[in-house]
Order: sequence, then C-alpha cells, then structure tokens
Amino acid sequence: MDRRIFHGNINPNDIAHALMAEFNRGNMHAQVVGNKDKIAVQIATRMGTMSGGHTALTINIQKVEDGIMTEIGQQAWLGVAASLGHTAISALRNPLSLLGRLDDLAQDIESMQLSEKVWKIINRTVVTLGASHALSDRLTRIACEYCGSANPLGESNCLACGAPLGDIHPTTCFKCGFVVTLDEVTCPNCSQKLR
Repeated sequence: MDRRIFHGNINPNDIAHALMAEFNRGNMHAQVVGNKDKIAVQIATRMGTMSGGHTALTINIQKVEDGIMTEIGQQAWLGVAASLGHTAISALRNPLSLLGRLDDLAQDIESMQLSEKVWKIINRTVVTLGASHALSDRLTRIACEYCGSANPLGESNCLACGAPLGDIHPTTCFKCGFVVTLDEVTCPNCSQKLR
C-alpha cells in the first residue's frame, strides 16, 4: 500500500470528486463509498468492455489532523496479464493478428499505468487547493507554555518571555519518520504507538 499525507485546508471529498471526474468515463468505472471523513474510491474496468483485460484499484482517503491521508491499495493485475498473454500468443502464431489487437494492447498499457495516473490526479488536486506535503503551521511553530507566544522551531528559549522551550518541540515517529507532537499517542502516518 502506498500512503501519502497532505497538509492544508483539504478534505476527502475534494480528492474523491477529482477521481470520479477523471475515471468514471470510457472503459473505466468509479464509485465512492463512505462518509465525509473516511472515503473509499473504487476504480475498475467496466463490465463488458470490448478491449483490454479487467483491473481494479481502491483508494482510501481519510481526514487526519491538519489535512488528509491517502492510501492506494494493491491493483488487481490478473485480467491485464491474461489479456497481454493472449496478445503475445496471437502475435507468435500470426504477427499480423497484432493489428487486430491494438485496442486491447493500448487498453492494457493504460490499465498498467492506473496507479501513477491516480497519484497524478491526487497531486494536481492537492496543489490546486493549496495543500502540500509541507508541514502545517501547527508543526512549524511552537507556542510557549508560559506566555503563549509563537516561536519558530529550533528556538531553545521563548523569544517573548525567555522561558525554555526544549520539552515542547515536535519529534518524529521512530518507525516512519513522520513529524509528531509529544502529546500524540499514535503516529497519524503509520499508526505505530509512540510511547
């Protein structure tokens, strides 16, 4: 499973609508399952398509603090592999039969690139909405526990009152390296217990 977290003012519906607009047409069918904070988008080859093998892919999108987490599951390859095998065997028997299978071959190549195309749509949507992989303001500034003033990361003492800031700096998950605050119990990226 490939997982990415995007920070910013973005919600799962934004990504789901972009994926539906791109993939619910032609030989592909897409549907959305879930509620506003946790959505699954399922993309598959339409039943009864005349060219190419069948494939399917599920994208899970859920709200996390300061943004969304997106996971792409394992793509079903068996139908595409069978179609490519049939094309290869036909071409070995009669090279001219390859001309009759060009549509199948093109659809199979497009199906093999489905995951990359999904990430391209997600990244384009995220950029359009002003979100990014960059850390949110919550993690780029720390508030002094004594006076509440915002301080940049790395400051040892509060710029306003001089109080020590060492214990409130964020840290990283020891499993995946995702930046977390000290009060978080589980990592929002990999669900590893932090304490």
